[in-house]
Amino acid sequence: MQVLSGDARRAVFAPLHDGALRSEAVVRRVGSAIALGLLGDGEQLPSENDLATMLNVSTVTLRDALAELRALGLVETRRGRGGGSFVRLRDAALAGLADARLAELGTADLRELGDVHGAVVAAAAGLAASRASVREVARLRDVVDRLAKEATSPGQRRADGRFYVELAACAQSVRLTMQEMDLHLELGQLPWPPAAEPRLLEVVVASHRAVVDAVEARDAVRARELAAGHVDTRTAWSVALHLRRLRGARPDAGAREPAG
Repeated sequence: MQVLSGDARRAVFAPLHDGALRSEAVVRRVGSAIALGLLGDGEQLPSENDLATMLNVSTVTLRDALAELRALGLVETRRGRGGGSFVRLRDAALAGLADARLAELGTADLRELGDVHGAVVAAAAGLAASRASVREVARLRDVVDRLAKEATSPGQRRADGRFYVELAACAQSVRLTMQEMDLHLELGQLPWPPAAEPRLLEVVVASHRAVVDAVEARDAVRARELAAGHVDTRTAWSVALHLRRLRGARPDAGAREPAG
């Protein structure tokens, strides 16, 4: 678990790409990391100079981003000895970021993100079926069990994101694990479907369990198919939600996901 924590930290604080709207990109990066639980409530962020260097932004840009995060209530800055910037977990603020991110993306963007995520997850699942140890499979099951028992939408989102990270770790590929984390730093801003339709949580859990069963059975083909199908349906959820919001309609209860 500590290795994954280190990988997650590298993904969170990796340099931003040139050409990005830097202040907005910093807000999105940190907001996604908080939403996915990669940054914990009360955790202290690196100093302004260190964080600016890590993210490859100017200190002015970083301060603008921190000011916006403070306005959202996601960061608290304390002065004096023992001071610094600290993470604050606020569900309402994270939901607002998710809605704003969904509004920014077009259907083509959502489908492209889904295509990439599906390819990464399918590769991870197939490799995990060949490489995962008994202990790693048990850890994967534990993540799904925690997701099933989680009562809050933010907690469900974090457990769901951790499932994908753990699946990539079961593939025993550092690069694949990092790629999964990078994707979740983008996908983490999108709304969590079971928040609108709670019955979908059971479907998500059943889908994840089916993938774990295939990994444990060493059935790489089925593991890949189930994992890719799961992501395809989640992408369809996001596209449908995006289109409904464009029309100004309330989400209907018709979205479905195969349980695998």
